Amino acid sequence: MSDSHGLYVVVLAGGISHERDVSLRSGRRVADALSSAGHRVVLRDPDAGLLPFLAAERPDVVFPALHGSSGEDGSLLDLLAGLGVATVGSTGAAARRAWSKPLASSVVAQAGLAVPQSIVLSHEAFRELGAASVLRVVRSALEGDLVVKPGSGGSAQGVTIVDNTEDLPRAMVEAFTYDDVAVVERRIVGTEIAVAVVDTGDGPQALIPVEIEPSAGVYGFQARYNAGETTFYAPSRLSDDVAAAVSDAAVLAHRTLGLRDLSRVDFIVDAGGTPWFLEANVIPGLTETSLLPLAIEASGTRASTVYSGLVRAASARAA
Repeated sequence: MSDSHGLYVVVLAGGISHERDVSLRSGRRVADALSSAGHRVVLRDPDAGLLPFLAAERPDVVFPALHGSSGEDGSLLDLLAGLGVATVGSTGAAARRAWSKPLASSVVAQAGLAVPQSIVLSHEAFRELGAASVLRVVRSALEGDLVVKPGSGGSAQGVTIVDNTEDLPRAMVEAFTYDDVAVVERRIVGTEIAVAVVDTGDGPQALIPVEIEPSAGVYGFQARYNAGETTFYAPSRLSDDVAAAVSDAAVLAHRTLGLRDLSRVDFIVDAGGTPWFLEANVIPGLTETSLLPLAIEASGTRASTVYSGLVRAASARAA
């Protein structure tokens, strides 16, 4: 349990998803920040010993820094709730809504946000109906360049921009490597913006929108986690009105999906200033090159202050 200097926090990092290495980096950063804020911190991998460890230790709060299915598909979050352990972040049900990109897009579209036109394909349907026939329909139904991505997952893994129809079959194979569902959507051209949403007890607040300008033109996995491959603008170069609109859209998406504590919502803002929703991340990257820590810094506060506020809010909620 906690002592007079702070709370006893277990930070979860690692896992067996494609994003294990990123998660380990996020976890170390969170653990260091919480330790500097005066909390007692243990860093744990979500292995077979985790649930017995938590049942025996009864930490004040668990802070998941798990990316990919390990932490974001809702399974572990449901189990932590079942253990009665206070946890930073969303419920399992909300995480599942955001984890499924087609479902998240449907939910936020009903709330009035702009979402790119798309076709969602299961691997089974793709095989049964014939790849060539399916792709002909896709190509005729969706105009212009396309984005092909797995139906779930993060860090831009399995995502391909298709500007030549001949590359579409390979893009489908790449997406199906990461999930049994692929999303093919019309590519929106514009400015890539990420908005972190944080709630330490006073309701969800959007931090300063961060503009992403990858040197290679595409914000892929390498550009996300290798320093120097992307230029970030925090604050973004959007006009005040458009920055306010994208911030409002991020909070609306956070609320509509039922998310809690923290999220990162990704948009493309087109030439007309409309923010197009791409996805919401319930456990966004927290590494040294990640967008949420950058937004915290640009907002004039420290990661240690925000993370400490999140663990205290989670502890108070459980109490």
